[in-house]
Amino acid sequence: MTAIDDLLADFDVMDDWEDRYRHVIELGRELAPLPDTDRSAENKVKGCASQVWITSAVSGAKDDPVLAFRGDSDALIVKGLIAIAFMIYSGKPARQILAIDAGEVLGRLGLSGHLTQQRSNGFASMIQRIKSDAQAALHG
Repeated sequence: MTAIDDLLADFDVMDDWEDRYRHVIELGRELAPLPDTDRSAENKVKGCASQVWITSAVSGAKDDPVLAFRGDSDALIVKGLIAIAFMIYSGKPARQILAIDAGEVLGRLGLSGHLTQQRSNGFASMIQRIKSDAQAALHG
């Protein structure tokens, strides 16, 4: 069972949006702390209303790199969205990262209809950054 399967199972038992919202915030609180040195302009995600930083580490073979992500935000709900993005993508091969549709996962979680346009755009910017890092790892 993957982290996303676990998350889907958690969300399936939550009946209302308030419970899901609280769970997203809790996921954000569980993120590993991001060192201050990683809170740089280079790691900042553009297109987010909140401050968001994402870093990636590449391991594995050059022709099949695996990426692990770390990140943080100054907004609790956004930290939770970062945690969800990492559950979807972190620890996966670059080619798989490029193939996964995070929007589809958000829809299955029942989140896409409840996020403001600004948060949805910010989440899309995070995913774009993650996929850009995966593309760079493949062609780096």
